[in-house]
Amino acid sequence: MSKRDYYEILGVSKSANADEIKKAYRKVAMQYHPDRNPGDKSAEEKFKEAAEAYEVLSDSDKGLNTIALAMQVSGEPEDVGMVAA
Repeated sequence: MSKRDYYEILGVSKSANADEIKKAYRKVAMQYHPDRNPGDKSAEEKFKEAAEAYEVLSDSDKGLNTIALAMQVSGEPEDVGMVAA
């Protein structure tokens, strides 16, 4: 199972601030929204992926939990912001 970086999903750098993350999420969400892509399962999955990425990156508690979990699993801080795809 490959991993996708939450930052990569939203197309922002790892140093992006909350406003940049929000703006990027809105752009991706509009691009892949199911109402704009009826019947397109790939777009639907990308929309859900973007929503998950935004939820984690915009919530400081979840973000910290993601960091802690990534370090427990791999011992490597570089895995922060990664999601199994």
